[in-house]
Amino acid sequence: MNQQTLSPSNGGGVSNGIATAPSGEMPLIRQYFRIALRWRYVILGMMAACFLLGLIATLLMTPQYTATATIEISRESNQVTNFQGVERETSVADQEFYQTQYGLLQSRSLSERVAVQLRLVDDPQFYERFGVSRKEPAFQLVNGRYPAAGRLVRQRVAGEILRKHLSVDPTRLSRLVDIHFTSPDGDFSAKVANTWSDAFIQTNLERKVQATSYGRNLLQRQLAQQKERLDESQRQLVAYASQERIINLPAQSNADGSTAERSIVADDLASLNTALSQATAERIAAEARYREGGRAGASSEALRNQAINTLRQRRAEFAAEYQKLLTQFEPEYPAAKALKSQIDQLDRSIASEERRVSGSIETDYRGAVERERALQARVEQLKGSYLDLRRRSIQYNIYQQEVDTNRALYEGLLQRFKEIGVAGGVGVNNVSVVDQADVPQKPSSPRLLINLAIALLAGLGLGAALAFALEQMDEAIADPAEVERRLGLPLLGSVPKVDNVTPKEALLDRKSELVDAYLAIQTNLAFTTEHGVPRSLSVTSTRPAEGKSTTALALATMLARSGRRVILVDGDMRSPSVHHLGGVSHDHGLSNFLAGQDDIAPLTFEMAELGFTAMSAGPIPPNAAELLTGNRLSLLIERLHEHFDHVVIDSPPVMGLADAPLIASRVEGVVYAVESHGIRSTLVKTALARLASANAHIFGGVLTKFEARKAHYGYGYEYGYGYGRDKAAEAKG
Repeated sequence: MNQQTLSPSNGGGVSNGIATAPSGEMPLIRQYFRIALRWRYVILGMMAACFLLGLIATLLMTPQYTATATIEISRESNQVTNFQGVERETSVADQEFYQTQYGLLQSRSLSERVAVQLRLVDDPQFYERFGVSRKEPAFQLVNGRYPAAGRLVRQRVAGEILRKHLSVDPTRLSRLVDIHFTSPDGDFSAKVANTWSDAFIQTNLERKVQATSYGRNLLQRQLAQQKERLDESQRQLVAYASQERIINLPAQSNADGSTAERSIVADDLASLNTALSQATAERIAAEARYREGGRAGASSEALRNQAINTLRQRRAEFAAEYQKLLTQFEPEYPAAKALKSQIDQLDRSIASEERRVSGSIETDYRGAVERERALQARVEQLKGSYLDLRRRSIQYNIYQQEVDTNRALYEGLLQRFKEIGVAGGVGVNNVSVVDQADVPQKPSSPRLLINLAIALLAGLGLGAALAFALEQMDEAIADPAEVERRLGLPLLGSVPKVDNVTPKEALLDRKSELVDAYLAIQTNLAFTTEHGVPRSLSVTSTRPAEGKSTTALALATMLARSGRRVILVDGDMRSPSVHHLGGVSHDHGLSNFLAGQDDIAPLTFEMAELGFTAMSAGPIPPNAAELLTGNRLSLLIERLHEHFDHVVIDSPPVMGLADAPLIASRVEGVVYAVESHGIRSTLVKTALARLASANAHIFGGVLTKFEARKAHYGYGYEYGYGYGRDKAAEAKG
């Protein structure tokens, strides 16, 4: 038979306005909200307990007073001079500097220093004020005083106490730092905070002085070592120069500011090379004059000679007079002849003077050539000497470089030694007190409102954790959605819990919540098979008293009211209950037919008020399971179908009995009743597994005794259960 199964995917049933199985998982926030509502009393109880504990603890606390001193920590200290100390100057973005200062403010040495300055190490009241009671010998009073032998131990403990009650709070985006100290005594708190800031400034100055002193001592040792190295390198240099006969002139400043010694050979070579260059130039000039002298009277020397120029001028004058006489007289004219004789004499004198000038030029030329040759030879000789000197000066230069390096290092160390000596004495401290700590006028703790708020939050957290743990441990079916989610059963509907009325009385009232719920279940059953409501079905549960008998009775009543012929069979032959509803005995019933009686009519009785026929369980047999193993039950169902449209069997519970699986295998399917908040889901799964092993078909589950308010589903369920009746009553009123 092709039977349909009700599930959320094919339109889960609606029980009197109640959404049954949801089409998807419940949102996480709704799940948490449902858990909170379900366990609200646990959460509220935990919050109340924590509130009371917080209140009691706050009232029992000793008042604490907090004093605050404010200091400013600059990134770098002001300098009177331009000299720098040993400590590195911090940059603007150097946050490590401030983190280091905060750590120094909370250092063990500073706390012990404050304890010593305030004379707390040997003060018994100090340890009593902070509740310190130790059994070491250092804390055993002798004649009202602590022993001197344990002073170091007490100093360490006093420093720990001060650090424990001290807090350093830097002001964001500033150089200000607040130093808070808390104690039961306001005067003592202010005294410790002020002493702490002053001690920090003192230690900061001492640390700088110690750093400068350490640097001076270190530099002094390095200066002595460097002086020895410099003297040794100078001795090596002088000894090598004497051995190799290397003589250098004193150093002279170069154009780039550097200095270097010059050797005599190099100096001579430079001088002679300059003279050679000058001699070569003079020789070239003399040679040019000499070559020009080959043309008589055309040389530049002749042209510049004063005597020759004078003679030529006189000759020109006589030649002019002579030409003037020739215009009037013959060449043999005495006056003309005399002028001619004088002109000839001047020509001879000019020629003689030109020969003398040419001879002088040749002499100068030859002298220039000889001087150039001599200088060239001397320069070549000095070049050889210079190259030999260069070869011998390699090791000399190495020694010289070592001397220069040692001298530079020595002078640098000496200058640094002088600078830190001045900088260490004139530096200004970079830590200053901005505000001294005042004596607090009111306690800083305990703060009642804050403590109570924290207690409430803690209670809320603990309550939520406890509620979540209880929810995880609770295996009961709390709401309709869990029927499918936990058990894997389609939900046919939810049945509300009714009080102060029997199920029969509730079914007789057609406006009751029970009638509304089972009408919805009947509607959902109509979708479980292809022919509508199953013709034969059994109603069972995991254990007794889960509402299976009420479900069977209600289904039979709802089917009868829809115009169907219905018979209700009490299949629980171990604990029969249907006959009580009809007011008859169970002397005749199902067990008789299973035992072999074929006549069915004497075994039934009418339930006139509810409109259907019923069959009691009959006499209780010795072993009900043996009667159900045969085919008599199947025969009974077939014969009942001849006269009735539907056969509803009130089956025994599944757990511990074999009756329910045997009955389930003979009917079309099973309606499984699950008590809300009444049974663990693991037991239900075990029972369902037994039915599955008997090849029983389960139509779905019915959640019985469901309380909408207890499940915290709000107004949706209130509308389904009772809302219509309340509104009708209001309308009538």
